[in-house]
Amino acid sequence: MFVAVSGDQYEVHVDEEYAKTTRFGKRIAHGMLTASLISAVNGALLQRPGGISVAQTLHWKAPVYPGDTLTATSEVVEIITERRRLRCRTTVVNQNGVLVLDGEAIEQKDTA
Repeated sequence: MFVAVSGDQYEVHVDEEYAKTTRFGKRIAHGMLTASLISAVNGALLQRPGGISVAQTLHWKAPVYPGDTLTATSEVVEIITERRRLRCRTTVVNQNGVLVLDGEAIEQKDTA
């Protein structure tokens, strides 16, 4: 379904035979699909409608394979009161505890 939404049809994501010839040895999930998990976690941090993501950095550390179970976390490392923002360290790990993605996000709370 992510292929249909994103239009990203790169063979390493959709063609098992091609993916076998790559360094991954089999198909891998889209990196942005993994990154999208962070959006849901950060939305929960804001605790109400009206907040928005302002910036995000992403560093992919390991591949994610179809069938992996992922856990996304976001840790508030700074509260920028005057701008109503949170700076967060973001991570995603797989079922084996392997870090597959890390980065930083800036979340803006609404002004109401």
